[in-house]
Amino acid sequence: MADDDKDHTFSTRFRIPRRMWDTYGRITDRQGTDRTADLVDHVRQAITKHGDEHDLAELAAAEQELAERRARKGGRPKKEPSA
Repeated sequence: MADDDKDHTFSTRFRIPRRMWDTYGRITDRQGTDRTADLVDHVRQAITKHGDEHDLAELAAAEQELAERRARKGGRPKKEPSA
């Protein structure tokens, strides 16, 4: 995937067993969230807990980018009701 300097959020790929991914989706649905939000929250918590001064500054900058992006896009996307 090519980096786009105008898009600060990007899609990434990683390998995970399908059953684990599907199960993770079901439990996040039951918690009223989704995998993306849960993963972003996990990364945020890991940086907050284990990050040094530079990492925390990067997290603050990333949070600002998310806030600006959501402001331009009309806020966080609405969750579709589960079937």
